[in-house]
Amino acid sequence: MPKKRQILVIGNNENGCTPELELLAYEVGKEVAISGSVLITGGLGGVMRAACHGAHDAGGLTVGIIPQDDASFANEYCDIVIPSGLGLSRDFLNALASDGVIVVGGGSGTLSEMCAAYMHKKPIAALRKSGGMAAKFADQYLDHRENVKIVGVDTPQDAVKYLLDNITA
Repeated sequence: MPKKRQILVIGNNENGCTPELELLAYEVGKEVAISGSVLITGGLGGVMRAACHGAHDAGGLTVGIIPQDDASFANEYCDIVIPSGLGLSRDFLNALASDGVIVVGGGSGTLSEMCAAYMHKKPIAALRKSGGMAAKFADQYLDHRENVKIVGVDTPQDAVKYLLDNITA
């Protein structure tokens, strides 16, 4: 049996996550599940919870890699919880556990995960209209190395399609 694709969805935690971002993240999670991929998130609230909710409702598998050492901090839509105990360093674990990344809005924590994925040359899709780090870095490289272009997309479907087309086995 071939390995399932693992797609990381990153973005605003509860603080800064608007109802519009929650709806967008829900749709992203749903599309990840429909594609047969495993959804990975940071396992907490905001975009992470909404994406897990969408994947859960679509019958997908969700993994939450949380910064705490206690699984009870994870949102209720995480099927598998990995309590890393790493604090903010878990951003690197999230990026390395994924085959590709979808960015929905986001602040400095999201940027940290983007940088980790970028350094490891993971394909990254950013929802242009979601604001935050996604809008700021869509359609450009993070630095002069040009490891991977952060590809701007307009819909959750476009984000998942881009990753599926660009994830290498």
